[in-house]
Amino acid sequence: MFDDDALLRYSRHILLDALGIEGQEAIARGRVLVVGAGGLGSPAALYLAAAGVGTLHLADDDVVDLTNLQRQVALATADLGALKVTATQARLQQLNPLCRVVLHPQRLDAAALAALVPNVDVVLDCSDNFATRHLVNAACVAVSRPLVSGAAIRFDGQLAVFDPRDPSSPCYACLFPPQAGAEEVRCAELGVFAPLTGIVGAVQAAEALKLLAGLGESLAGRLQLLDVRTMRWHELRVPRDPACAVCGAAAGSPDPSVGER
Repeated sequence: MFDDDALLRYSRHILLDALGIEGQEAIARGRVLVVGAGGLGSPAALYLAAAGVGTLHLADDDVVDLTNLQRQVALATADLGALKVTATQARLQQLNPLCRVVLHPQRLDAAALAALVPNVDVVLDCSDNFATRHLVNAACVAVSRPLVSGAAIRFDGQLAVFDPRDPSSPCYACLFPPQAGAEEVRCAELGVFAPLTGIVGAVQAAEALKLLAGLGESLAGRLQLLDVRTMRWHELRVPRDPACAVCGAAAGSPDPSVGER
């Protein structure tokens, strides 16, 4: 599948016994959707493209602002006023022309997600609002696509994988029910420490690559919290909620304790 240049490009992955040529080929066949090309999506997209993901879909309707450049490392001062996805695509193609980058310069609604998510293998939620997160989660549950979720605000990071293919895995709504009315907080109001977004975005990329390659153990069923001021990670087990409005029995999903999917 790979020519000599590609073998050299990905040689440090291929040298890893747990990954090897088969894992790298799986990554090269992979199709990943990144929702949000901001603080998390920017580093995540860079690592996904560099690592050799075959097709990378980028969705964001925002334009580059000077305040973005403190942390959105795929962007440059020369990109001010341009669409983030367009500027990011240019950077990714400079980094790895073997990665096909497909742009979606829009805020994805339920209909757009329903059309797009079935055509990818993994979704990264790098958005900054609960409405989008719940729409992305519902679309992933509907067609059993793993969702890698990240968040960063001030000095606090949050990471999880929600994998509907695993009967015991919760979905995002199990953890944050839509009806709970969680308070929206954004970095434009409270600030965010620049390297924190890189840490969270890089871990999201790592989880996506692991899922594509069938490597190791994902974060499914676990919520990781990072306080970057002390550089301490805390992990919580998150069970599936059988009464969840999105993935529970009432929503049409089978009870994971009964039989197989």
